[in-house]
Amino acid sequence: MVIVEVLKNLAIFERLVRKLLTKIKNTRGLVFVLVFTCFFSSIFITNDISLIIFVPFSIFALKKVDRSDLIILAISLQTIAANIGCMVLPIGAPHNIVMYTVSNISFESFFLLLLPYIVVSILFLLILLFLIPSDDIALPKMYKIEFTSKNFFKRVFLGVDYYLLLTFIALFILVGNLENISFFSFLFKKWIIGNEVFCGVIASQVISNVPAAILLSGFSTNYEAIIVGINIGGFGTLIASMANLISYKILVREYNEFKIKYLLVFTALNLVLLIILLGITQW
Repeated sequence: MVIVEVLKNLAIFERLVRKLLTKIKNTRGLVFVLVFTCFFSSIFITNDISLIIFVPFSIFALKKVDRSDLIILAISLQTIAANIGCMVLPIGAPHNIVMYTVSNISFESFFLLLLPYIVVSILFLLILLFLIPSDDIALPKMYKIEFTSKNFFKRVFLGVDYYLLLTFIALFILVGNLENISFFSFLFKKWIIGNEVFCGVIASQVISNVPAAILLSGFSTNYEAIIVGINIGGFGTLIASMANLISYKILVREYNEFKIKYLLVFTALNLVLLIILLGITQW
């Protein structure tokens, strides 16, 4: 988060957006690039970091071409794309890093296990992208980039969303406490064993998929089923993945008036994809 604030305050985003806009001629192409940048980057730098970097960049780019009307859909699709990309490799998301460490499953086996869900999710994403209007981009007048060093570090550190960090910390504390309460421990053993995929999906909707991975792996050794459950469980509610929360918080800081509409669009798209992926688990 600090790095992103540094990039913004050094006008790096401004320079990159200008270069991008000279290469892309229409709105569909712009959103396509923004969305698949999140997909590919999340494979290697995790979905959370990908969104921390590219959601502010996307908001900046769409504002630059006066297409704020596309921001809600673009960020919804970026978040979905990041959650798809993080399934490609075990290093793509914190929950997969946890499961890869615990399970000792090979890279190849991990990839093949999630491949059907990745392919279907990409097709879903492409269909939605082709519904975006292909309007010409009106390039704004490019003024000279101004940079001021006054209060630079203050601006950087005040730009970090510390409440979001505290939310993540609270989720991990909650899971740690639940595991150590005998009543909940008994219930978790009874519910989880034999129902790992379903429990992974449900737990993710409530406590997000990283704490869900830690929770479920403490009660079951059916790691393949847990991996499937927590990965498809990242689609759904706003809390289902930490990445979802990151996108939402960044958007709300820039456009608080988009809050309700974004929640409706984001949740609708995610629930449709989640239902489709749950259907694949039954094949």
